[in-house]
Amino acid sequence: MQGWKEKYTSYIKKQQPGPPKAPETEVLGHSLADNLEHLQALLGSNGDFVARDFLLFGKYEAVMIFFSSLVNQEQIQEHILKPLMARPDDHQGVPENLDGIIHYVWKIAVQVTQGNSERKLSCLPPAIVKGNLVLLIDGVPEALLLDMRQIDLRSVDQPQTEQVIRGPREGYVEKLENNLALLRYRLQSTDLRVEISPLGSRTRSRVALCYLDSIADPQLVAEAMRRISIIDTDGIIDAGYIEQFIEDQPLSPFPQVQNTERPDKTVAALLEGRVAILVDGSPFALIIPALFNQFFQTVDDYTERFIMGSLIRIIRLIALASSLFFPALYVSVISFNPELMPTDFAVAISGGRAGVPFPAVLEVLIMEVSMEVLREATIRLPQMIGGALSIVGVLVIGQAAVAAGLASPITVVIVALTTIGSFATPAYNAAIALRMLRFPLILLAGMFGLYGVMIGTILIINHLLFLDSFGVPYMSPFIPGKWRDWKDALVRVPLWWMRRRPSFLHVRDSARLPRAVPDVYEDQILQQGGEAGERYPSDHDAANGRRNR
Repeated sequence: MQGWKEKYTSYIKKQQPGPPKAPETEVLGHSLADNLEHLQALLGSNGDFVARDFLLFGKYEAVMIFFSSLVNQEQIQEHILKPLMARPDDHQGVPENLDGIIHYVWKIAVQVTQGNSERKLSCLPPAIVKGNLVLLIDGVPEALLLDMRQIDLRSVDQPQTEQVIRGPREGYVEKLENNLALLRYRLQSTDLRVEISPLGSRTRSRVALCYLDSIADPQLVAEAMRRISIIDTDGIIDAGYIEQFIEDQPLSPFPQVQNTERPDKTVAALLEGRVAILVDGSPFALIIPALFNQFFQTVDDYTERFIMGSLIRIIRLIALASSLFFPALYVSVISFNPELMPTDFAVAISGGRAGVPFPAVLEVLIMEVSMEVLREATIRLPQMIGGALSIVGVLVIGQAAVAAGLASPITVVIVALTTIGSFATPAYNAAIALRMLRFPLILLAGMFGLYGVMIGTILIINHLLFLDSFGVPYMSPFIPGKWRDWKDALVRVPLWWMRRRPSFLHVRDSARLPRAVPDVYEDQILQQGGEAGERYPSDHDAANGRRNR
């Protein structure tokens, strides 16, 4: 093996300008040595490149080419190398010449589930870097590609960014096959369609487009495929790369594509008629179209009873509104309209602000920026240190700022409540959007008071009404909307009331539940001579009435 000094010398020589290279051959030749030389020239120098030569069935020169870091070498030895190196007596029907040898190896000799033959030389390097093994035989102008890819990744674990109280504990991992298996495990339907194609001129990352053929709008599926197909970049490292290419308004702070690491949430979106995008190497799935109200809903809203789910959702929306408007309202009232506060409360606030050298707007901005810096530092630090930093930052720094006269106690309380309210937003990217908009609202409140807050609110609402996500209005089902779409908006009505899928998705099959649910008690009444539709017994009245509503 060459040392680093020899590698350095060889690399420098390769960089020297020389005569132009001869055009590469497009098809494989009969010479094994020539094919191997061309293939090594295309792949370049790699430390994990393996070219294992052997005698096929004891009489034909052959070589196996693969990257040792991408394949399972134990399976290669057991299921490929061992049967191919056996003597002809151990196999029945071994061809006497090279005609049909590739067909015999694939059909009878090797024990591999996926593979294909290839005659073009240019198709072999991309297959090798994806984890395929290439088998070349001397005298045969054809290669056999065998899928032997195996990469050690983390196992399926609980999602880290979308915690739930009651619900599944499975989250996506980086391997696409595992993520698709989690989807098919929860959605065992023959209507599930998975379209897989590579994307990225250098990474060639596999991208999967998933949808339910009998439910999803064909125009939505076609539009998703069109936007993905026009992406022209050298690499796709994560699903977030695709999100930035396919969203409608890249300059908007609000996300127009939803991301999730929960398979159950993806399945629920597919059942509504949405489309999911998964990328090999990314533990997140993209869901389109994404609307404003989706970012403030969680799995707990549906796994819990509708009364509790609706109450938690309303509390979450109140926390959202307070985190966005609370600091701006505080600044506007303190700076321009103190008469709106009760006298005792105004006196208490003025006493707390005595000695603070900054105006209210600058004081709130300093505290908000400090809190954002502290939040970012907590996220980037290791988990054990980050927890200690958050406690030190909130308790020690906040108390020290009040004691030093740099901030008033009421300002610390306002900023703390605002930060806690922002934590109630389930989607991280939506929470960032609200945190960004909080600062211009504070500035408008400091310049114009309540009028500035009103102007900023109108601008935000107009921007939300302007947005679309894959042709669907961003504020659906609020504007425009139908009554049946409001059943899962501000509150979550019982599941038996949500008989139809959202109308704004223009799905093929809108029915979730049949119009009439069969009822055993009605059958009993008919058998006893009663009339259909008469009142049920009191202990079953409520349940049956709900189900037939």
